[in-house]
Amino acid sequence: MQTTPLGPEDPAQIGGFELLGRIGQGGMGQVYLGESPGGEPAAVKIIKPSVVDSTARLRFAQEIDILKTVWGARIAQLLDADADAEQPWLATEYIDGPDLGKHVVTHGPLPALLVLSLGATLAEGLGYVHKQGLLHRDLKPANILLGPNGPKIIDFGLAVFTESSASLTAANTIVGTPSCMPPEQANGVKPLTSAVDVYALGTVLLFAATGHLPYHANNIHVLFHMVTDPTTAPDLTGAPPELVPLLTAMLSHRAQDRPTITEVVQQCRGLVEAQGLKLAQARRRLTTYTAAPPQDFPTLLSAPAPENSPPSAVPAMADPAAGPRHDEPPTLPMVVHGPASDTQPTMHPAAPEQTTQAEPAAQSAPTAPVPPKAEQQQSAPNEDAPRPPRPTGRTPARSLRHSAQARRTAQQLREAYAARAAF
Repeated sequence: MQTTPLGPEDPAQIGGFELLGRIGQGGMGQVYLGESPGGEPAAVKIIKPSVVDSTARLRFAQEIDILKTVWGARIAQLLDADADAEQPWLATEYIDGPDLGKHVVTHGPLPALLVLSLGATLAEGLGYVHKQGLLHRDLKPANILLGPNGPKIIDFGLAVFTESSASLTAANTIVGTPSCMPPEQANGVKPLTSAVDVYALGTVLLFAATGHLPYHANNIHVLFHMVTDPTTAPDLTGAPPELVPLLTAMLSHRAQDRPTITEVVQQCRGLVEAQGLKLAQARRRLTTYTAAPPQDFPTLLSAPAPENSPPSAVPAMADPAAGPRHDEPPTLPMVVHGPASDTQPTMHPAAPEQTTQAEPAAQSAPTAPVPPKAEQQQSAPNEDAPRPPRPTGRTPARSLRHSAQARRTAQQLREAYAARAAF
């Protein structure tokens, strides 16, 4: 996550947290990168002195109470807080990564497979929130952080209890993000249900897949009219065909027509598995993809190698325009956006160590361990059996009498590749 230096008006510490830089700001507060006395990084949110009034304190206290209640692997956890301090503050887990909005603007939309993984992950996280009788109520791309351990949901400042019809806002005032807001929330309907988060998640997934939201207008009044008008359909331009049915259902005008959050998880999972991958594999690809440099994207999106392929075979990169290969399961279309230089992969799997049949060793030399494969070659050689092709440009493998250095080099290559592999 990008930070900027502290200004002269910024405090050096608050609540025992040393402030190191600015992360972002909103209408009510400023968010800093902080560090606890024990060295734990934290996102420290402070209400601006100019808006510290009774209403702001109540809303801030509600956010703290929500964060004390909510839990889950996809939620940024509360570390400490003080709503009664002269300058109210709270500290949450620091997520080292950009928000979804910035990532898409910088690198372009995500491939369909990764959008489905994102949808299943976030829907499952929201499911835990809903089980606690809570709603997020302000889900949007800026509130999804793409951290090293996967996406996480932040900012429960507008979260409410499901059954609550009370509001801390003034009469006839709607609080939230209009472009990601469902019609019933824009119309001020109370009480709200979990369907509001399903709709908002639909806007997030549409943005992840296309780079735009379902409704967009330069005038806020026109935008509210588009959102609340049942005859104005959401703009799904550019959405991959396999995502359109799910997005259409999630963005239904009527809350009762939308799938439940559990059904969203199931549908995302089914679409991923239809492409020959497990959801856990797709999730690891998503995490690696969002954390990788742009030039590594094509390699990270490579289709999985067939189980019976030779060990030295390198997986081919996925080609959105090509049909599925006969020797691997079909994959969803994946498009990598960026300049031509970004389409050249820089990660290459290290070729496995090549071994040849061991030559007779001298009586005085210690006997080197013989791999099982080499033992089979010694006991039952088969000249007609196909052998994996030797990678071009590589030095032929030495015999086992002289391969100690080769084994060490091969191990280093394997470790280097494993450190950068998608999973």
